[in-house]
Amino acid sequence: QVQLVESGGGSVQAGGSLSLSCTASGRTFSTNAWFRQAPGKEREFVASISRYGTKTYYADSMQERLTISRNSAKNTVYLQMNRLKPEDTAVYYCAATTVVLGDRSAKSRDAYAFWGQGTQVTVSS
Repeated sequence: QVQLVESGGGSVQAGGSLSLSCTASGRTFSTNAWFRQAPGKEREFVASISRYGTKTYYADSMQERLTISRNSAKNTVYLQMNRLKPEDTAVYYCAATTVVLGDRSAKSRDAYAFWGQGTQVTVSS
């Protein structure tokens, strides 16, 4: 069965860094992405990456602090987050689809058929 499993979440002080991982099993995807959801907020787009890592998209508000990458042999996607802020506190979710997505579609929650359970990121001030 298809599964997406996140890891790497935790607590960090403002200005610190975290690296998240998402390992997929059961299928190879054309687009992988990270979303996040803070308490009382809607789930929002963070970053996405194409099958071979040649095309990436980032949320405008975070792009200078993020790097999304992948290891295709391990079927794993990574999200490096730097200079974290308290407002980055959220549950971070891995998402995936077999469809090749452009800029606009990649940022839509409805574009993704598969989701992980999420990993908590807490940034303290």
